[in-house]
Amino acid sequence: MRLRSPTRALSPIHRIFAPSFAASFATIAFAQAPAPTNVPWNDALPPGTSEHVSRALDESSRHGEYVDLPLAGGAPLNCWVVYPERADKAPVILVIHDIRGLSDWARSVADQLAQDGFIAIAPDFLSGKGPDGGGTASLGNQVGQTIRTLTEAEVKDRLDAAMRYGKSLPASNGRTGVLGFCWGGTQSFGYALAQPELGASVVFYGSMPGSSAESVPEERVAQITAPILGLYAGNDARINATLPPTIAAMMKHNKTYEFHTFEGAGHGFTSRQDGADGANLRATQQAWPLALSFLQRHVK
Repeated sequence: MRLRSPTRALSPIHRIFAPSFAASFATIAFAQAPAPTNVPWNDALPPGTSEHVSRALDESSRHGEYVDLPLAGGAPLNCWVVYPERADKAPVILVIHDIRGLSDWARSVADQLAQDGFIAIAPDFLSGKGPDGGGTASLGNQVGQTIRTLTEAEVKDRLDAAMRYGKSLPASNGRTGVLGFCWGGTQSFGYALAQPELGASVVFYGSMPGSSAESVPEERVAQITAPILGLYAGNDARINATLPPTIAAMMKHNKTYEFHTFEGAGHGFTSRQDGADGANLRATQQAWPLALSFLQRHVK
């Protein structure tokens, strides 16, 4: 299999490379427009500014609660759980926060997913890593440094605990997906490598664990069962350098991998929608519906 060049019949702002049913690539470019002086409130998107985060959490009509889940040999895993307002059972989406830990922004993403019809569970992966067994809130400016000490096994144990809890909920339909950003995007890809029961993985600007610009762990790629969606920033050479070998390995092993880049957007565009001269906002407006559609197809 090989990548084909885009056909001339396609729109110049949406070029698609489709080598197989298992993988597709889209580069979404945008016409130049003035940078937004302030990002408009959009109830259909995750909040993109601190003001939007506060408003989303303050005005939400959905039920959200903190839950402590047992972990073997350590402090409990603190999670923010939000329920959708629907009469039937819903799939569960595990939200993996970025390198800033379980922030209000990560909680607001969980609330947005609940608004979109999912039970959202956002674990604090730093639970038990702070002073006196605390989590993100107790670590102050040590959050980023501490999160880098988490091992792959620790992350998987925390995600497995959240998955088990989600499956046990009476309102759950038993299907589970995962969605992560930045550090969490890499962990989202990693969970697809490690958990055969996963229904789908959405990766916002994260790389495959163990990947580099030269290679990826192919023996692990072969074990993937969940479809994966990758959403990447055009101005993010660090992450994008790992994509060619990732794409090649996913194609070689016939894995379902959809991947899109958004020209002009920077790393972390979803939580920084007022940046990159408007490209971050436009990237979020394109990327979030893609993420929802993907999850709705695979974990409904």
